Amino acid sequence: MPQYSFGAGSLFGTPVGVANATPVQFGTLQSVSVDIDFTLKELYGQNQFPVSVARGQAKIQGKAKTGQIQGALFNNLFFGGSQSTGQQLVALNEAASVPATNPYTVTVANSTGFQADQGVVFAATGVPLAKVASAPATGQYSQSGGTYTFAAADTGVGLLISYSYTSATGGTVTTISNQLQGVAPTFSCVLTTPFGGQNFVLSLNACTSSKLQLATKQGDYMQPELDFMAFADASGTVGKLSVQG
Repeated sequence: MPQYSFGAGSLFGTPVGVANATPVQFGTLQSVSVDIDFTLKELYGQNQFPVSVARGQAKIQGKAKTGQIQGALFNNLFFGGSQSTGQQLVALNEAASVPATNPYTVTVANSTGFQADQGVVFAATGVPLAKVASAPATGQYSQSGGTYTFAAADTGVGLLISYSYTSATGGTVTTISNQLQGVAPTFSCVLTTPFGGQNFVLSLNACTSSKLQLATKQGDYMQPELDFMAFADASGTVGKLSVQG
């Protein structure tokens, strides 16, 4: 009975060499492509066509596009960095106005976890204010932690303040460190595409990733894409391909 495959299927990645490693399923999988390539070496005599052709080196390269943004996938299968609980967040255009009394300061809502200033603009015009070290004049501001200081001449003016801050809960933070060349997470992966009561399964025992693409687009979802290459594990096995056709 012939076998058919339909849809993106499901893809799982599991770190190799990590005790009790937790498998990661690529969430809302959009597509997977796997290319299996061999180089060919031809032996020629005096005639136009080769008298023998042999396979040389081979490589298996894959690409997976997912619809979910997953911290465990990014860290465990790509960066291999340290991961902690929490979030790095950005307050975008938080509304405020210059108070009527000295010292003309505004303390932002998330001042406790304040990390970095990302600029201030006039709410009415979108024109940015210039940042100065201290004693701001009209159209200027200074900043220390989560407290912003403005000019007396700008009293009552509406502002939009952007800044980054941290939260101790609600997600994970991966530290991207400057590791030695050659260091990379190794993971196994399993692709399955069940259809019509049949299963196509490709298992690769050892893979490493060369590229993680994070692309945004106006009016569309971010769909992270991970490129990877398979290689032989310690037993000399690359993987298995199972079909029911």
